[in-house]
Amino acid sequence: MNSIFKRNNWLVVKIFVLITIAIPFGITAYEILILGKDNVLFLGDFPPAIGVIVLIYYAILLVLGIIWTIIQLKSLMTLKNENKKNELLHLQSQVNPHFFFNMLNNLYGMVDKDIEKSKSLILKLSDLMRYSIYEGEKNLVTLEEEVAYLKNYIELHKMRYHKNIDIQFNINIDNEKVKVIPLLFIILLENAFKHGVENLRKNAFVIINITANNAVIDFKIENNFEASELPEKQGIGIKNLKRRLELAYPKKHNFTFTNDNSVFKAHLQLRQ
Repeated sequence: MNSIFKRNNWLVVKIFVLITIAIPFGITAYEILILGKDNVLFLGDFPPAIGVIVLIYYAILLVLGIIWTIIQLKSLMTLKNENKKNELLHLQSQVNPHFFFNMLNNLYGMVDKDIEKSKSLILKLSDLMRYSIYEGEKNLVTLEEEVAYLKNYIELHKMRYHKNIDIQFNINIDNEKVKVIPLLFIILLENAFKHGVENLRKNAFVIINITANNAVIDFKIENNFEASELPEKQGIGIKNLKRRLELAYPKKHNFTFTNDNSVFKAHLQLRQ
């Protein structure tokens, strides 16, 4: 049905184009071939009424052309925004799936050894999965919700590891209802555990600082790592994060990171 409607629309456009071209050519041909004139003044010898009708026709055509152009531009913008939204959702769906698989494998081996701890881990994991699935599909969430998600993630890791980890989470937020795209900071936090804590036998640390007001959200994270275990190529998580920032915060973000003396530091600033 839509294809038939589109074909009919194009047919109407083609008819208008043919009529528009035919009018001046027809009038010119009539005056030269029928009236035998050497010099032709467009509509010069025609009754004023015909001239007015032709001018009205072209004026209407001009207005319709402008309206059609505006509609096409709006359609292109809508399509562009939809593509941007779909790409963001796709990128968000790629966030930390392997973490959930790893946790499920750990739980499988832990159930027979410590039932109570396994139950607690399952509840925490359930909260994280629920947030990732339902809140992760939203365009924006509150900073309060995003921070709560990060806290749950940290608590889950604390329960998972059998070693001491120095984790500091410093929060200074003026307005927790400030909006941010979901699952944004988790990529950096996940990398801190994956490339830092997991490969260190002792003295592992993760320090997170987040400050925010109605104008700027500032997120900093640093962690130590085993230099020999650091991957040579940039991981998909960082590439994912960069692309999401380009889509959601064009010219409204700063993202930098460094590896120095076996300490990884990342700084992400978002301007509202």
